[in-house]
Amino acid sequence: MTGTGAKGPVSPGAHVVVTGGSSGIGLAIASAYAARGAHLTLIARGSDALAQAVHRLKADHPAASIAAEAADIARNEEIAAALQRAEARFGPCEVVIACAGLVAPARFEAQAAEDFDRQISVNLIGTANTIRAALPGLRLTGGRLMIVGSGAGLIGLYGYAAYCASKSAVIGLADSLRLELAGDGISVGLCYPPDTETPQLAQERPLRPAEAEIMMGKVAAWPADRLARKILAAIDRRRANLYFTLELGLLGYLGSSLRPLLYAWFGRRIAAASRKGMR
Repeated sequence: MTGTGAKGPVSPGAHVVVTGGSSGIGLAIASAYAARGAHLTLIARGSDALAQAVHRLKADHPAASIAAEAADIARNEEIAAALQRAEARFGPCEVVIACAGLVAPARFEAQAAEDFDRQISVNLIGTANTIRAALPGLRLTGGRLMIVGSGAGLIGLYGYAAYCASKSAVIGLADSLRLELAGDGISVGLCYPPDTETPQLAQERPLRPAEAEIMMGKVAAWPADRLARKILAAIDRRRANLYFTLELGLLGYLGSSLRPLLYAWFGRRIAAASRKGMR
């Protein structure tokens, strides 16, 4: 066990917990850690999807120790119980990747209140619940927390009010926790993935407003395994922030100066497209 705030890869046999681990980025991260010999706990809502993920991982990594816990991270008692069972099985967690998230784009006034609220509950409250449940184990190991955020936390996007609000709030959560947990030897990382080839992106894209496409552009989505490799490298180095593209890095470091200019530019482009009959 590396622990005590040391940098470098965690030792084989370390307990790694991944929420949202049944698909997409979470599953790709889990696969990368399985290849390193970690003891893995996958957490997600769907029992069937979890069973399929465990089966796939064990087929690819026959020697890996992998377990799953079904829990809704938006329910504090469920994620707390899931972490308790996981640590009884594999010991205190040394790495926790808070990857579970939800996105459902729609114009604010057209989106049902429950759909808006669910995104806030999963992306913000669920992340906080996960961290709260994991802190005792992370304190024991001097562990590493990585929160999977989004570039949508750095700038408002048309049709993504709930998602942007939740991911912006996660930035404040991470910044505060770095201060609070520094004395415990726990590193708090936050990464900002671009569009990634996941089942969630496949569900999201047909719902994405044309105005959002103007803002986000026609950039090819990243493969999830490529993203996972960079996330693991950032966790190894205990990096505070991981920006995957130059554009995201500029927004992260210079956002307060760039956002007014970008909003003015996007506004003109959206207005021009509307005059040409966009929609």
